[in-house]
Amino acid sequence: MSRILLVEDETVIRHELHRLLARAGYDVQEAGSVSDAVSEHAPLDAFDVILTDVRLPGPSGMELIAASAPASVIVMTSYATVANAVEAMKLGAVDYLPKPFNHDELLLVVERAVAQGRLRRQVKALRADVARTYPVGGIIGRSASMLEVFERVRKVATTDATVLIRGESGTGKELVARAIHERSPRRDAPLVAVNCAAIPEGLVESELFGHEKGAFTGASTAHTGLIEAADGGTFFLDEVGELPAAAQARLLRVLQESEVRRVGATRPRRVNVRVIAATHRDLPRMVKEGAFRTDLYFRLRVFEIFLAPLRERLDDLEDLTRHLLARHEQRFGKVGLEFSVEAWAAIMAHHWPGNVRELDNAIERAMILCDTGRITPELLALDDVSTTGETTRGDLIENGEDVDEGGASLQDYFRRFVLEHQDTLSETELARRLGISRKALWERRLRVGLPRSRNRS
Repeated sequence: MSRILLVEDETVIRHELHRLLARAGYDVQEAGSVSDAVSEHAPLDAFDVILTDVRLPGPSGMELIAASAPASVIVMTSYATVANAVEAMKLGAVDYLPKPFNHDELLLVVERAVAQGRLRRQVKALRADVARTYPVGGIIGRSASMLEVFERVRKVATTDATVLIRGESGTGKELVARAIHERSPRRDAPLVAVNCAAIPEGLVESELFGHEKGAFTGASTAHTGLIEAADGGTFFLDEVGELPAAAQARLLRVLQESEVRRVGATRPRRVNVRVIAATHRDLPRMVKEGAFRTDLYFRLRVFEIFLAPLRERLDDLEDLTRHLLARHEQRFGKVGLEFSVEAWAAIMAHHWPGNVRELDNAIERAMILCDTGRITPELLALDDVSTTGETTRGDLIENGEDVDEGGASLQDYFRRFVLEHQDTLSETELARRLGISRKALWERRLRVGLPRSRNRS
């Protein structure tokens, strides 16, 4: 049952409204002033809706708006003016009722406020649940490099610093940008994302900065640019290394002066945006070659976050794979799928040039094709494994030894493979066959408790 606090100094009106709301199924409490409400019914945010008059003995009912957040506050008054209504809404009231009002109107407004409050609490609970489950915006990772990413996101999110995210294509740069936005004071404002490489060069300036009517042939109306559309929020500029020189100069002005000049405009417009940029390009090299402005580069990299490629995050590979499998199981309505031993071997041995995006696509493709409940290497269709033949069932099963047909984890596969081959292969060859570096092999040995072979180097 939704709880309502009714704050009204006129006893007759208060009792009448109490009966009306109680008959509608609400749990109603009363107060005759702001002071009574605070002293007798704290905490005020325990109520779903607070219905308050403006003119009360002592402090104005408007003061309950801030004191009761995040409860929904409806303001009612006999002295209704546009100015009062605007002030109430600016302070955070969800609605404003001028007296006299009919009972149906009141019940409709209260019902709407209760529903809005319920949605806000659900969103808050979901955000908290996601934050507990995944440290940064649903990003999976427990490797040292990802823990460093999580920490850097935590530190920079609450600031307005410009962020440059570097990493190969498919490593999740936009996910990190969204995580920064969601943890920032701007989270309730828009996040506008644009991929510079996807915009034709001749349209970049118009799309990003907007244009005035008549600025060029075909500009029949004024156009608001994407940076202006992000005013108050975050502007994510993906593949910033693809920006042409003219657009780089305009972007620099946005960062330096917090203003944007539309194409064809004589005056700039003030904007309040936080800029996050991302690239897979080598920007320092581009600066040396004159392909990217030095001043813009340093403006962008006030705070830098690097996302390691998936081939260097083997500690995350199993968790990522299982997470993506569960997600696609929900999409396709297939449950209980498992990876075969050979599929896990293929996943570990693959170089993953497309990173997490490639892994996601491979699992989705396998889900579509799978009819048996078991995902095989053939369904994953990882070219560099199938063509080289370096990690096959023959590698896993030597001398005719049987292998459990049930799904195995990457750790199980690693332990078995190393134990079977460490006496016949050098550490360098073992690492190559597993598709990892010698350093990664050594670290994984320590983690799973496998001592290094004394007979091999």
